[in-house]
Amino acid sequence: MAAENEAELSLLECRVCFDRYGPGGQRRPRNLPCGHVLCQACVGALSGSGSRGLECPFCRRACRAAETSDCLPLLQLLEVLGPAGGGGVPSALGRSGGAEGQLPAGLGLRLVLGGWGSLVNPTGVAACRRSGRLAVAHDGKKRIHVFGPSGGCLWRFGERGDAGNDVKYPLDVTVTSDGYVAVTDGGDRSVKAFDFEGRGVLAVREGFRLPWGLDATPEGEVILTDSEAGALYRLTADFKTGRLKKCRMIRSQLVSPRGVAVCQTSGAVAVIEHLKAQGPNGGSTRVKIFSAEMDLVGQVDSFGLNLVFPSRIYATAVAFDKEGRVIVTDVCSQAVICLGNPKEFPIFNPLISHGLSYPVGLTYTANDSLVVLDSGDHSVKIYSST
Repeated sequence: MAAENEAELSLLECRVCFDRYGPGGQRRPRNLPCGHVLCQACVGALSGSGSRGLECPFCRRACRAAETSDCLPLLQLLEVLGPAGGGGVPSALGRSGGAEGQLPAGLGLRLVLGGWGSLVNPTGVAACRRSGRLAVAHDGKKRIHVFGPSGGCLWRFGERGDAGNDVKYPLDVTVTSDGYVAVTDGGDRSVKAFDFEGRGVLAVREGFRLPWGLDATPEGEVILTDSEAGALYRLTADFKTGRLKKCRMIRSQLVSPRGVAVCQTSGAVAVIEHLKAQGPNGGSTRVKIFSAEMDLVGQVDSFGLNLVFPSRIYATAVAFDKEGRVIVTDVCSQAVICLGNPKEFPIFNPLISHGLSYPVGLTYTANDSLVVLDSGDHSVKIYSST
């Protein structure tokens, strides 16, 4: 119990001043280039006045204050917990995480990849349907980690830096039908594409404010969300030649859209909106489903789900299964939940209810294995029918 409480403390508090992180001002958590996190106040205090450099108090790596960036996973966690903190991380997310407990009949944990040291605060996962490879975006020295079908590491690429093909802060990743890896980079507000060996082929900066989630269509296009602009874009490119053909806004007036998924059979698009709320309970989420022609065909929010499930739900990632059902990850119950077909909303069917800590990513492989990205223990968990 003491170790668990210590983990809570170090997660939500700056390890220099020991004050709790907050969503804004001097309490906002900031990433140093070395990967350590400090509050904005401590970054300012260590760098002093002007543009003088600072030294990480933990590893002594030197950097400039301008090289720091928002720690988006911690900001998202603070948003889930609300201003009051919800009594700490375990009370908000539940204490059912870990390896104990049984999975629903017919679904079994087949493989676990990564772990601390291999992956650091992962934010996105995608599967290549042609090769069976998995691409994971994380906060390590090389931002994109590619696993082979058997689970071995094939490549790491996308170093943090200022070069055109460097990745400053990856938020999500997808793999196109022709085998290219596309990444949203919150550091310089761009979308960058690579081949599977890490060679940069395209960088798109179309006036995005904060590109966040993305997924590939069966035709090889990319659908992406812009969280700050409240918009959804369709990106068409010839990745082989590195030529952008078109980047068009296809939906606006969304509320902080982040996670997005494209149904590989119907072309429908699912988007997770993050709704702000006043009071101690913080924000909530809403899942919207659009047809391939971008007509709204269904939606469900946390309130609607509370009518069929008596616990708070906060969706962080979304996917479609092969039947076109909507699947989401929920960090409050540490679960993966099937919401059913949009015409059936709201259905509540837990697919995985044990063994997850902080699920933030979700995808399906070509053989219908369910892939869950668990940022809580920095791993990728693959589930298959038994």
